[in-house]
Amino acid sequence: MAVLVGLGLANLAALGDRAMVQHQLVVDAAGVALFLVLLRWRSDGLRWLGWACYVVSLVLLMTVDVLGSTVNGARRWLDVGSFTMQPSELAKLGLLLVLAQVLGSDRPWPRRLAAAVVVAALPIALVVTEPDLSTSAVLCAVTASMLVLGRIPLKALAVFLGAALLVLPFGEHLLHPYQQERLHSFLSGSTSVNGSGWAILQMHVALAWGGLTGGTENPLHRLVSLYLPERETDLAFASLVEQHGILAGSLAVLAAVVLVWRIVGASRRAWSRPAGLAAAGFAALLSVEVAISVAGNLGLVPTAGVPFPLLSYGGTAAAVHIATVGLVLALRADGESHQLWTLPDLVQLRPRLARTTAVAVSATLIFLVGFAWQLQSTGGTQLRATALRQMLRCTEVTAARGEITDRHGVPLAVDVGRDLVSTVPALVRPRDVPRLAALTARPVSVLRRLLLRHRASLDLEVASLPPPAGRRVRQARIPGVVVIPETRRRYPRGGQLGPLLGWTGVATADDMARWPDLRLGAVVGRSGLERIYDPILRGTDGRRCVYVTPAGNPARLGPYTPPRRGSTVRLALDLGLQRRLTGALATVLRGVPGQPRGDLGGSVVLDPRNGEVLAMASLPSYHSRVFGPPVHNQRLARLARRPASPMLEHVTQVAAPPGSTFKLVVAAANMRRGLVSPYRVLPGGGSWTLGNHTFGNWMTLPAQNLMEAIAWSNDVYFYQLAWALGPGPIIHTARSLGVGRPTGIDLPGETGGYLGTPASVTRGGGTWYPGSTVILGIGQGYLTVTPLQDALWTGAVATGARVTPHLGLSYRHGDGPSTRLRWPRAHRLPYAGKLGPVRAGMALAATSGTASILTALPVRSGAKTGSAEDPSAPHGAPDSWFTAAAPLRHPRMVATSFVRGGGHGVSTSGAVVLPVMQYFFAHERQILDVGPPSGHRR
Repeated sequence: MAVLVGLGLANLAALGDRAMVQHQLVVDAAGVALFLVLLRWRSDGLRWLGWACYVVSLVLLMTVDVLGSTVNGARRWLDVGSFTMQPSELAKLGLLLVLAQVLGSDRPWPRRLAAAVVVAALPIALVVTEPDLSTSAVLCAVTASMLVLGRIPLKALAVFLGAALLVLPFGEHLLHPYQQERLHSFLSGSTSVNGSGWAILQMHVALAWGGLTGGTENPLHRLVSLYLPERETDLAFASLVEQHGILAGSLAVLAAVVLVWRIVGASRRAWSRPAGLAAAGFAALLSVEVAISVAGNLGLVPTAGVPFPLLSYGGTAAAVHIATVGLVLALRADGESHQLWTLPDLVQLRPRLARTTAVAVSATLIFLVGFAWQLQSTGGTQLRATALRQMLRCTEVTAARGEITDRHGVPLAVDVGRDLVSTVPALVRPRDVPRLAALTARPVSVLRRLLLRHRASLDLEVASLPPPAGRRVRQARIPGVVVIPETRRRYPRGGQLGPLLGWTGVATADDMARWPDLRLGAVVGRSGLERIYDPILRGTDGRRCVYVTPAGNPARLGPYTPPRRGSTVRLALDLGLQRRLTGALATVLRGVPGQPRGDLGGSVVLDPRNGEVLAMASLPSYHSRVFGPPVHNQRLARLARRPASPMLEHVTQVAAPPGSTFKLVVAAANMRRGLVSPYRVLPGGGSWTLGNHTFGNWMTLPAQNLMEAIAWSNDVYFYQLAWALGPGPIIHTARSLGVGRPTGIDLPGETGGYLGTPASVTRGGGTWYPGSTVILGIGQGYLTVTPLQDALWTGAVATGARVTPHLGLSYRHGDGPSTRLRWPRAHRLPYAGKLGPVRAGMALAATSGTASILTALPVRSGAKTGSAEDPSAPHGAPDSWFTAAAPLRHPRMVATSFVRGGGHGVSTSGAVVLPVMQYFFAHERQILDVGPPSGHRR
């Protein structure tokens, strides 16, 4: 008894409620006082004591029905000043003692049975009306036990048992809604937080958390205990295991088993039959209460609200049980003085099956302890994880995005960091507020009001500081204060690379579908390279957690997982070359003397050996900062209204007729087919007539061969060549050079342009006329391409191989090694060996033809100019094209420029390409090297 009381006090002490400990000490002391009084009791006074307890308990139960206090829909308690008692606990003792008198008499068993049923019916009925079904069930169990112990014939008891089983299914209708919920949650195995099954989960969590020796050394043990409902009363056994381990729980069960056996032994030494029945009945009562309580704490039976005797917190129950133990010892002592039960002829007067019941109860309790141990062994890890998970409330800490750099490591897109000072107001001590205010440069009064106003918050931002100031706050280690890195995307190069780099923003539904692991509100790349390389750049978010009570109130800071910065992506771009290309394109868009002013342009420089894009300019452009944060809505609206589509990347997302630059493709088709010898001279002139339609030349030119026709961009020559070839060979060769489909560059939203065929035009409701074949020879008609596609066929003709263009070069996380991005190898054209005359024509164009401005280069080059009729161009002016490769023998760079409505190719786009090529060959080694840039190019 002392062990059970001590363990109960230890459980209350571990829960940290001193008031409960003091109250229980007082109750236990009162119980011990009654124990000492009853310890001197004699068997001949048992009758009037039993009837007195019985009558008093009935009066109190009726008083409860009128004046009792109601808790959770049940009226079970009487309040007398500061003292609270539960009469149903006294009714257990009163019924027990009266049944001992009735069943221990010498009357025939039918009369004893009838009297016992009547005596038991009154308190059970009053307890049911409270309603207190758990206590009424215990009273029924005590009555049944007393009938067995009192030697009522088992056949008669079987009739009662059968009747009870038949009525049992209808008993559910007598249950209150919360009691039905308990039963259904148990049967279904539900662990919903809104249902009674939640208590079952918390019991298992408590049993697992305690382990072998308990969790009191863990700083979270009191917080864990808050999640266990009724931890002081009905679930005290689970709470004891949680606080002091399975060893303490086993000790409690062992103490209960010893107590039951000692009481059973006392029943066999009592002086009279009623005394023996009273002691044996008390052993049965203890057995029922301990077995139901432990089984309920393990989730093996519905939580019935039966406390663990002497272990659970409670006033009346503890005092009554302690006092009854004193009475049992008194009855044993009285019996030993008379030595009655030692007579052989009186053995049949002993309580029946007392020791058998004790053995069964002991075995059951041992099994229950074994079940608890098994639960810890098999599900302990998972249940402990559940305990931590349910206590934690976490917020994501956004990871800084990795940088985007040029090929030499010069930053093009970076995250500018600040430190966000976040608090859990409930955990910030009042004495720390002035220090926090000083560190964050905020008035003390303002900060104090802010913390008080948001005391329930789990994540209150109080300041955003530069990293040095944030470091000082972090070093102060103020409880309840966390310093979290906060980053914002910045683009140091302004609008030079806006459409190329793109921008970041909150993930859309499409982004969530594309990357299912994204959290709601995550910031991702929304366009450009930011979108393509988002999985590499994004990094891994961290977590800042707070331990909370079951009500959601913060209790202490939880673990902090720092975010992991994304990887740095290195591009093939050279920033110096990019500046020169963008500057040259901006200059011609401001106007070239003698030429119409174009409205938009796209230019690209790439390495035709591997597809690395060394520079890519698109104007008009936008600065990525307009997308925030915060978003500049007015600037975005102006951009949307601005002509020339500044939001598009004009090298890959704008397609237009390529004009005479397409003559390289037509010439390659002829060399592939071998239809017209490149040395054959075709008639020249100012025009060429097919049927009744005349096609003009840009100027009157003499009869020329293929090389001369390329050099001077002779439309008449290519009219004749296209008509001789027909559309099939031209279209077939164009497809082999990448015309009519996306190039596969690592940028989103690339257009494939359009390459019409007689069949596709017919399917679209149009007509492929003979003239459609003729004008296809000079890059007009059912044909649009992007500047990048133009650059790719220029490089393919110059090298004999088609490459996949790409901006990404490699990526690296932190200080680790770089990982090179893999791209398809160059595809050798099957007709590469036949393209010599085409390259010769390009070389002739660069020396004495339409692209002769390239003679200023220090290397031999090849080029092609173009001026294309474009209905979308402003003022009806032709588009300007210029494409070149150098050095022509083994090309290391291709430059292509397009200006919509810019006029002559050489005058406008040529003015973009020439200075860029000059810059490239002046700094070729530094540009193509992958490493730190020269100081003058930063």
